[in-house]
Amino acid sequence: MAVDRLSTDLPLTSRQECEMAMPHILDAPKDDAAIHSLCFRTGYSERSFPERIQVSVERGIEGERWLHDPWLKRADGQPDPRIQVSILSLRVMNLCWRDRVNTVHPGDTMIADLDMTEANMPVGTKLQIGSAVIEVSDKFNTACAKWKARYGIDSLAWINHRPNRPLRLRGVLCRVVVDGEIRATDRIHKLP
Repeated sequence: MAVDRLSTDLPLTSRQECEMAMPHILDAPKDDAAIHSLCFRTGYSERSFPERIQVSVERGIEGERWLHDPWLKRADGQPDPRIQVSILSLRVMNLCWRDRVNTVHPGDTMIADLDMTEANMPVGTKLQIGSAVIEVSDKFNTACAKWKARYGIDSLAWINHRPNRPLRLRGVLCRVVVDGEIRATDRIHKLP
């Protein structure tokens, strides 16, 4: 099982490689995107890849750690619903996650070949996925120290470079607005 980054001969992604990949990343489909994989997290660095997940407004992803151990809480101490579901670009993941044996998966709920930019999916955009609907939140995903340790300082700096922030290279954070089931075979559709 992959853990946080170990010694490996595979080089981390350089800033130059990130910049060179930008046209390919920005050329991702704008809508009707296939899900590449679903990820379920019961605890830190714990991953499974189910064929389906249940999501709800009240509980987020059923059984996932958000309800009991979120990384972001509201002022009242409750889990912040803006981070219930995360979607990462398949193209960014393929660029940055090189050592898939010794380095843990990023942990995003969904990996999809989808344009995550603010221009394509402004805050409030609703996404129909299976029988569920989720909404793009205003919480920016900066990545974190774990991303730096796993995938390198260059890719983290690239994600957070101020001119790149509207591109949401680390993906989007969303809240559930309609309970439902999401399957790995579903497609992501923007709602009008």
